[in-house]
Amino acid sequence: MAGNSRRQGAIRKTGTKKGAVVGSGGQRRKALEGKGPTPKAEDRPGHKAYRQNNAQTKRDQARQKKADKPELIAGRNPVVEALRAGVPATALYVALNIEIDDRVNDAVRLAGDKGISILEIPREELDRKTNRAVHQGLGLQVPPFEYAHPDDLMNAARNSGEVPLFVALDGVTDPRNLGAVIRSAAAFGAHGVLLPERRSAGMTAVAWRTSAGTAAKLPIAVATNLTRQLKSWANDGMMLVGLDADGSVDIDELALAADPLVIVLGSEGRGLSRLVRETCDATVSIPMAAGVESLNASVAAGVLLAEVARRRRLAGRV
Repeated sequence: MAGNSRRQGAIRKTGTKKGAVVGSGGQRRKALEGKGPTPKAEDRPGHKAYRQNNAQTKRDQARQKKADKPELIAGRNPVVEALRAGVPATALYVALNIEIDDRVNDAVRLAGDKGISILEIPREELDRKTNRAVHQGLGLQVPPFEYAHPDDLMNAARNSGEVPLFVALDGVTDPRNLGAVIRSAAAFGAHGVLLPERRSAGMTAVAWRTSAGTAAKLPIAVATNLTRQLKSWANDGMMLVGLDADGSVDIDELALAADPLVIVLGSEGRGLSRLVRETCDATVSIPMAAGVESLNASVAAGVLLAEVARRRRLAGRV
């Protein structure tokens, strides 16, 4: 026993590490299996496109939240212009102890004639309501705009007995341009205006005022996905024409003018987005004098709408 150093009852340790198991348990085979297609860049949290898309979504949500609240048009001239244009309003705020001039008198008279509440409040409160804008003692409260559904535009066109004509905006973010486009659309016989849900100006107080009240007479709809809605209209027989500086035809050759038509306007800087451009049946340009790069989106819309209206009158399609 003296030559045996092994202690009785001792357990000999093996080379197996703690926690190890016999065999791979299928781990090696699983490691060789594919993990499916790579997610899109905007769906991968660590990717720049995801962060940009997420930031844009937050901005859109903030804009929608803001759009759900009443807005105030501030300043004597803007308030009087809005009242004269027939912009719907719920209250006229007049700061206490302000200097009275013709614009204040006109604002009070117009509001009274329209049955709008006239409220006198301390200047400090009007400062707060207008986010300290230069209000000159006057503020006009405008309620949130009620948008139509895209189907409402088609129904309005069909009920009119006329050849349908719509205007769709692709990324127009300036509310003044939006208001001016709406005004031109109404002036030249369009049956409605379509806005995308994202990356677009909404019907703010500024857009209301620029439209000169025509937004109350023309249905304005919002599409969750602009390209999908345009394709839906195309399936209903509408022709899609995008306004573009490098158009496939110029305005003098627009043979589609008398057909059921959707005029698509791009953003002030980038123009039409790729998917929208590819959806259009044609793109049209406006010939201009040398040395002039491009027209403002709303001005270009007015030129094209006027030409469409002229061609429809000649064809007897109005």
